[in-house]
Amino acid sequence: MTDDQVSGDETRKLLVLDDDEPFRNRLVRAMEKRGFAVTSASSVAEGLQAVKEDPPSYAVLDMRLTDGSGLDVVAALREANPDARIIMLTGYGNIATAVAAVKAGAVDYLPKPADADAVAAALLDHEEALPPPPDNPMSADRVRWEHIQRVFEQCGRNVSETARRLRMHRRTLQRILNKHAPRG
Repeated sequence: MTDDQVSGDETRKLLVLDDDEPFRNRLVRAMEKRGFAVTSASSVAEGLQAVKEDPPSYAVLDMRLTDGSGLDVVAALREANPDARIIMLTGYGNIATAVAAVKAGAVDYLPKPADADAVAAALLDHEEALPPPPDNPMSADRVRWEHIQRVFEQCGRNVSETARRLRMHRRTLQRILNKHAPRG
């Protein structure tokens, strides 16, 4: 759908902000098929510029970007369009980041990779307080691995500091970090 086709329908403008180009492109195409006029951005700077130029009614923002956080765009979007429905995506799903996203103004929070149906449902479903449970949730091992990776990144990839914060032996942490992510 082109901008000309939706120019009269301001409620369907969507900003997709994600630095993972293949994922972003797939999501953009899928959301266009669902009737959204999509603006795509790959950085906080591009996202802020898109909000400034033409504030969307909907936004799907990645939490972690190469030049900052999608949360940096939430404030600008809330200022430009207080009624915008904002969905945060992240590969590091945890309670703390979900709370931060909601406090910043997001209406929902989805783990990556989120499928287009889940994103569209979160954007358009104004009645449902909670999304339905995922069909294929992450395994407990995967959740543990994601948490360890997040803390490791937050500690500047410092193994000793990460081990101290996670209250585990440094060698144990090194073994975990050297393994591939568990499936599911």
